[in-house]
Amino acid sequence: MEIVKGFKDTEDASKKNFVRNVIEDTFKSYNYNPVEAPIIETEKFVRGENSDDEAVSSIFKLKDRGKRDLALRYELTFQLKRLAKNKKLPYKRYQFGEVFRDEPVGPNRWRQFTQCDVDVVGSSIRDESEIMKIVSEIMGKLDIDFVINFNNRKLLNEILDEFKIKENDRSQVIREIDKMDKLSETEVKRNLSKFGADKILSIFKKPEKYFEKYSGYGEVKELKKYCKLLGVKINFQPFLARGLSYYNGSIYEVKTKKMKQTITAGGSYIINGIQSTGISFGLDRLEMLANLGDNLKKVLVVSLDQDKKANEVAEKVRSINLGCSVFYGKPGKALDYANSYSIKYVIFVGEEEVKKNKFKVKDMDSGKEKEIGLKDLEKHF
Repeated sequence: MEIVKGFKDTEDASKKNFVRNVIEDTFKSYNYNPVEAPIIETEKFVRGENSDDEAVSSIFKLKDRGKRDLALRYELTFQLKRLAKNKKLPYKRYQFGEVFRDEPVGPNRWRQFTQCDVDVVGSSIRDESEIMKIVSEIMGKLDIDFVINFNNRKLLNEILDEFKIKENDRSQVIREIDKMDKLSETEVKRNLSKFGADKILSIFKKPEKYFEKYSGYGEVKELKKYCKLLGVKINFQPFLARGLSYYNGSIYEVKTKKMKQTITAGGSYIINGIQSTGISFGLDRLEMLANLGDNLKKVLVVSLDQDKKANEVAEKVRSINLGCSVFYGKPGKALDYANSYSIKYVIFVGEEEVKKNKFKVKDMDSGKEKEIGLKDLEKHF
């Protein structure tokens, strides 16, 4: 059966679940509280005040039996308007969920994907640095090479003021500036010339010291200071804009050389009249990039007419936090089965092994076999 364009099956979600658990455990370690919210909301609520944003214009629209205008959520941040209402500040929450965008698809770009968001409602720049620390920890645990690029919308707006960019054109100009790491300078310059803003590109080539003359640079400097205290490296990128119009302060974007697309992004914004900040991890892209080594190794115990002992061995394997199942059948079929489901180790339990209390363990990657006692299983794995 054909899958709708932009959607996908995940036949083995083991790696995705592992990455999700790494992210969630990190969020929990900083006392962020888990929440859940509906995938479907009213179209009016989904659109909010940002209906001109590219992501908002790509929402999937629905109608229920009552002919009410509904939509699938395109992100998780707007739901904080409801979830954060009347909460003691700072309100720190994390949320995992599927989001949907009816937009063109391409490599590593889907119409349904999973976001992992962490936000602080009632935030300060110290909270922003904490979120940068969370990003750094998660990328480290997943063994992903990364760089955290950041900028500040207040600084960017000052530059737009200096170049007398019209208020009506600002959203589009910001979107074009944000394409500087995606398009050639010639293309970006041509696009900006439509708004009389092409000369602005020269500013972004200036050294960082140049931007100290703008008041908005004060927050850039402050965020760098707190990140340094936490041992987090961040890279100032004056042309970074982020496409969503609700950002009003720091903005962040995490990149890697191994993928063209952004893997994590966010920024600071006002919600319910309160200064807030947050970041969203793209679970699907992180899954593709994560280097987990042997963290997903699985074991298959093959019972050669020794069911009781085979299950005893399987229980021992599970006790050391490894996934394990028992296969009842011929060794050849067991090895085919293990290959089919990427099971790394196969343990054979036959009459001879039971007598010796030593079991043959086959490494499916190398093909090597080794005899191991039940007590030594943990050392081997």
